[in-house]
Amino acid sequence: MLIIIDDYSRRVWPYFLKNKDDTFATYKNWKVMIERQTERKVKLLRNDNGGEFCSDVFDDYCRNEGIVRHHTISHTPRQNGVAEHMNRTIISKARCMLSNARMGKHFWVEAANTACYLINRSPSIPLNNKTPIEVWLGTPADYSQLKVFGCTAYAHVDNGKLEPRAIKCLFLGYGSGVKGYKLWNPKTGKTFMSRNIIFNKYVMFNDSLSSDHVPESPEREL
Repeated sequence: MLIIIDDYSRRVWPYFLKNKDDTFATYKNWKVMIERQTERKVKLLRNDNGGEFCSDVFDDYCRNEGIVRHHTISHTPRQNGVAEHMNRTIISKARCMLSNARMGKHFWVEAANTACYLINRSPSIPLNNKTPIEVWLGTPADYSQLKVFGCTAYAHVDNGKLEPRAIKCLFLGYGSGVKGYKLWNPKTGKTFMSRNIIFNKYVMFNDSLSSDHVPESPEREL
């Protein structure tokens, strides 16, 4: 997992890489996105001495882009305290969400990604109780989409007149770049995005396997 943090706003971007060799390409893509969105240039990069950050190609790229590099000294994680603390926070939150939802470790990516989503929208003491999203965008965070990780969700489907109108799913988090929610279909074992959903935030999916009825007072998202 690669975590990129803006030191000013404390906004965090998580990237889940198959191997560390993808770090350089991922950073370049992030840099292009940020500079296009903000019309500002990345000026400084602080990282540890991991091999994925210390290649000649990475160094040459930063030198050509005018990016100042700050490398931490070996065995001194406090020199990159913001990132180290963020890593621990993300893992702790992900572990708690998985435990609360009684979900297996194979969903750790979704839990960690949701943890970052929540961190970006949570008040922060270093930011005078403002949220990273508010500091980054200049507008208050929107909480209207927040749901309980791991809860039961009923996604609308249209498979024919006599077929069920909803499928019972596991809520896994939020979409990136789309206004939708990430769900897991236990029948297919696959994840998908949907918007027309009924949530039961009071019942975890793994606690509801013995019941297939839609709750009497659901929370509906259209």
